[in-house]
Amino acid sequence: QQQWLEEKQAEELRRRAAEEEARRLAEEEARRRAEAEARREAQAQRERRMRAVAIQWVTIPGGSFMMGSDSGNEAPRHRVSVRTFQMAKTEVTWGQYQACVEAGACSAPGSNCKGVGDDHPVACVDWSQAKAFSEWAGGRLPSEAEWEYAARSGGKDIEYPWGNEKATCARAVMGDGGSGCGRNSTWSVCSKPAGNTRQGLCDMSGNLWEWVQDGYHGSYNGAPSDGRAWESPAGSYRVGRGGSWSSDADHARAAHRAHRWGAPGHRGVDYGFRPAR
Repeated sequence: QQQWLEEKQAEELRRRAAEEEARRLAEEEARRRAEAEARREAQAQRERRMRAVAIQWVTIPGGSFMMGSDSGNEAPRHRVSVRTFQMAKTEVTWGQYQACVEAGACSAPGSNCKGVGDDHPVACVDWSQAKAFSEWAGGRLPSEAEWEYAARSGGKDIEYPWGNEKATCARAVMGDGGSGCGRNSTWSVCSKPAGNTRQGLCDMSGNLWEWVQDGYHGSYNGAPSDGRAWESPAGSYRVGRGGSWSSDADHARAAHRAHRWGAPGHRGVDYGFRPAR
């Protein structure tokens, strides 16, 4: 009788263990399926996001170049090595930015920018908003070195994206014949193809100043030589590059650095951005 009871107890323990193992395996399988479904949904969301944003990425082959100039906050001229990266062909447009706002990942631009088309570059966004969009779109803000390298058509020893000819409205949306080439506003992105870089980037001179990742430093003394963003030690200002629809030819140079309105919370009618990755 005692042996029979022990055998029944052992059998019950085995049954319970088997049920527990079956539950564990079922829960593990359910977890794996849920994780796989979550990964599929995340990928689908990324693909939907990319279709909505439709960023055209341009590959910028790496190399070394002489960054800056011999004057003002562009000095000293110094050699920088940049790794291969990609940059958006255009400044981020109103239509692209609105997709981020509708997704709940970006806050709305400042209210003082209204009345332009979806294919115009988005303005009135501060540095943090530019950074948030860039990360949402699968990228980041470019470093100042990357930006200048790209604006020099891959680090060429030239003043402007197209060469050394002085900037005019033939190549850039700028303050030539009146702000915005007489329109007193931005133009649709890529309206001046004669001003493109050799790799095909549009509006690297003019249309909008472009936020970069770096904090502002008054000179390049101590700047990194490997193309990374230079963020500390620095004050509270960030850097804008490329000039805008109200800028002169000097501001449109690849080496020019703006910081006067570079407080990270500044939402200017002449400030936009483009991401890199």
